[in-house]
Amino acid sequence: MSVVIIDYGSGNLRSVAKAFERVAAGKHTVTVSSSPNALDAATHIVLPGVGAYADCMNGLRSLSGMLGALEVQVLKHKKPFLGICVGMQMVFEQGHEHGIHQGLGWLKGEVVMLKPANTALKIPHMGWNNLSIKDDHPLMRGIPQDSHAYFVHSYHAQCREPSDVIATVDYGQTVTAVVGRDNIMGTQFHPEKSQETGLRLLGNFLAYENG
Repeated sequence: MSVVIIDYGSGNLRSVAKAFERVAAGKHTVTVSSSPNALDAATHIVLPGVGAYADCMNGLRSLSGMLGALEVQVLKHKKPFLGICVGMQMVFEQGHEHGIHQGLGWLKGEVVMLKPANTALKIPHMGWNNLSIKDDHPLMRGIPQDSHAYFVHSYHAQCREPSDVIATVDYGQTVTAVVGRDNIMGTQFHPEKSQETGLRLLGNFLAYENG
């Protein structure tokens, strides 16, 4: 198997790659690449992301041929895809960070600012929080309810299809934490920073087969 982590100038790529290398344990190759051609040989595709929604989308669009290659490999060939943090947010239709920006549109919904009912809660939502698992999805196999995951974000996805929500957390409101539809998956939290929970999730992703 071959994991390709897309480098479009955003995200702590080395931390993500190291986490995947640890889980792969030499059984899978892990490559960081900005080339759309690298996706041809990939069995699993990862899109990380740190920063503003529009900046991340512009960075991805700046890679000649990458959007087309992603659509072919993820939507047509159904290769397992994992978006992390803003990488997850970009699979939705729109992001509302400093304006309205078009996303990939693979999942239905919008990315909006957190508005916790408790105004004492700070934005960004930063630190550990407990996962409430809503769906028996393969990505969450072996991860118990209330497992801790590490978050750093000010926006989250509002899914128009409730069945796309795999897990949430409570931060003065219900916050989307994990999403998935078929081979398209995403985490708002950072699995590479989430210790045992994150490593288990990455291992589950590597075990996910096409379709």
